[in-house]
Amino acid sequence: MSHNVYLLANEPGNPCRDVIHSRDASLKIRIFCLDREIFHPAANEIQLYGYANNELFAFETVGISSEDALDIVEAIQWYANYIKFPEMEILPEDPRLDKNIAM
Repeated sequence: MSHNVYLLANEPGNPCRDVIHSRDASLKIRIFCLDREIFHPAANEIQLYGYANNELFAFETVGISSEDALDIVEAIQWYANYIKFPEMEILPEDPRLDKNIAM
């Protein structure tokens, strides 16, 4: 595992719309709180999901490049540690039965 440094940017007025930035690469991952908002996945991006503190999150890349793809899970694990929920399981698909997703 590499030792990338990650930063978290907050969207003013929306505490559910954080963005993970890699300091050493171009990787950016938008975070969505799926229990509080409708999520519209972007066709050309990678989406992963995870539960933390009884809340479901979607993690979506922003302008993903092939050289950054391997660092996505590491960045999400960093975020899980940041929110003090290191045991968060990272899921490849939305686990909700009744999805509020517009495709």
